[in-house]
Amino acid sequence: MQFTGSYVALITPFRADGKVDERAFQDLVAWQIAEGTDGLVPCGTTGESTTMSHEEHRRVVELCIEVAKGKAVVMAGTGSNSTAEAIELTRHAEKAGADAALVVVPYYNRPTQEGLYQHYRALHDATGLPLVIYNIPGRAGVDMSVDTMKRLAELPRIAGVKDATADLARPIRTKLAIPGDFWQLSGEDITALPFRAQGGHGCISVTANIAPRDLAEMHRAWDAGDFATAERINERLAPVHDAMFCESSPGPVKYAASLLGRSAPSVRLPLVEPAAASKARIEAAMRQAGLLN
Repeated sequence: MQFTGSYVALITPFRADGKVDERAFQDLVAWQIAEGTDGLVPCGTTGESTTMSHEEHRRVVELCIEVAKGKAVVMAGTGSNSTAEAIELTRHAEKAGADAALVVVPYYNRPTQEGLYQHYRALHDATGLPLVIYNIPGRAGVDMSVDTMKRLAELPRIAGVKDATADLARPIRTKLAIPGDFWQLSGEDITALPFRAQGGHGCISVTANIAPRDLAEMHRAWDAGDFATAERINERLAPVHDAMFCESSPGPVKYAASLLGRSAPSVRLPLVEPAAASKARIEAAMRQAGLLN
């Protein structure tokens, strides 16, 4: 299976009582597919997986698959800083019908490179899905090296990486180190296009929650060699990308989605809604980009 193009790191809408808004979530998934999004990633950082119960996590993955199966790739977030927990979540995603699993580098415990290798090796050997490494040193506190990734890529179902290092030398170094199909997806909207120029294959995007058609068109233009169109879309959305991280994500993107009627703006503690000045910045960026009438 190929992992290319525009993927969305899905938000998880919540109801006024704090529970998952299942209807709003499935409506969001259906809209993403209709707008041309290539892949859906439920229960990642943007989906607030760290504050979900296991029951909620499993349910959100199932809800996504119900709508998207056969229409777009479902890459379920199944990572944890506990190897046993990551195995359990990945086994569930596999049984539910996901196409792949996105597995974050174990956070907080700060494993060595050998620990990282053994974590993913154990997960690989205990499950049957293609696994995509999620390397995000800013949140995890540890950076998987290209050498460790190369070792892991020798396993048949280590399929690629979501690279949120913002290091634009990383994709070309990874490409040179790992021959064959090892799919590289940017985890940073603002660097997604230069990431592709350096050998990347797509992006797992926060902004795609509110601009799915634009980002799908950007990646398709790039794939078609229409670099002028891709660059024009990227430049128009750049202030939006920045606004989505003016405070801790996913607070800004959930507020942005609320302006489109796609989600309530609420996030779970310890996250809070953006401050008034941030909300004004988000709305202004969306209007400038043509995302709000």
